Amino acid sequence: MGLLVFVRNLLLALCLFLVLGFLYYSAWKLHLLQWEDSNSVVLSFDSAGQTLGSEYDRLGFLLKLDSKLPAELATKYANFSEGACKPGYASALMTAIFPRFSKPAPMFLDDSFRKWARIREFVPPFGIKGQDNLIKAILSVTKEYRLTPALDSLRCRRCIIVGNGGVLANKSLGSRIDDYDIVVRLNSAPVKGFEKDVGSKTTLRITYPEGAMQRPEQYERDSLFVLAGFKWQDFKWLKYIVYKERVSASDGFWKSVATRVPKEPPEIRILNPYFIQEAAFTLIGLPFNNGLMGRGNIPTLGSVAVTMALHGCDEVAVAGFGYDMSTPNAPLHYYETVRMAAIKESWTHNIQREKEFLKKLVKAHVITDLSSGI
Repeated sequence: MGLLVFVRNLLLALCLFLVLGFLYYSAWKLHLLQWEDSNSVVLSFDSAGQTLGSEYDRLGFLLKLDSKLPAELATKYANFSEGACKPGYASALMTAIFPRFSKPAPMFLDDSFRKWARIREFVPPFGIKGQDNLIKAILSVTKEYRLTPALDSLRCRRCIIVGNGGVLANKSLGSRIDDYDIVVRLNSAPVKGFEKDVGSKTTLRITYPEGAMQRPEQYERDSLFVLAGFKWQDFKWLKYIVYKERVSASDGFWKSVATRVPKEPPEIRILNPYFIQEAAFTLIGLPFNNGLMGRGNIPTLGSVAVTMALHGCDEVAVAGFGYDMSTPNAPLHYYETVRMAAIKESWTHNIQREKEFLKKLVKAHVITDLSSGI
């Protein structure tokens, strides 16, 4: 009888231990998945949840961003020859200057998208709330959620985000840009005719409906087409494109959109909206606005692409970034004659805040600015 009582008590204790363990684990997971309201008082925490000291700014970046590598990283990468790709380099440096930097997030939505708490509770552009059926329909046809097998197999990936700025003109950076493993281009920025300055290689072209190339012959043959969904109409548009259905011009777009994209479904991806959310609220510090699109709280596609690259690439560079407002007659974009003076205050973007964010990354060598525009 005594043995039975002992066994029963042991089982009860074990059950209690398991329940407490589960509750503790659930609370820990919930803490990791909570989103900080940028309209509230912002406290800086590191990845372990500890409050950071006065050497960090309100967002959590180191205030002193000198040019020397932290000692542990200098030792880790000391034996790499010049020009060799350094695995984990960008994320290691990012974490050194910004301890809140999270673990890598997948570049593109896959069929488990509804399980990602960080994006499930937010409507576009910061999440996928209300888009489940559209995304499921798109992914059921595209069926591919990663980069190409060749790129996925690389031990170390060097990526460059090519912006559209006029600073690229006459820099002859084309061959250097093409040397990168992954070349990311934005919206409808052309390549043909500008190869000397911008290169000829395109791995990913990230865009939204109004920014997409409207003439099918403009698209590069070997690139992946990536949608950045800023509003619910964007996902509806991509479904039309994937299913080769008629695109309606009355679906709430602010300008004309492409009616056809010459890509097969396996060449199409949906950018993880987590990068829009992280760029806006965590890295740049734009107004939270209850998680809704509002005045000055939408990051530019360039900053979103940089955020994506920090998660998915080992080394990150940019070219064609930066607007110099002190030179009103300089070209705004490398491919047209519009001048810098044409820039007007943007309702959706905060260019100054973004510039401060990118300057931090360049100063700390997290990213390399080939065209020296930032």
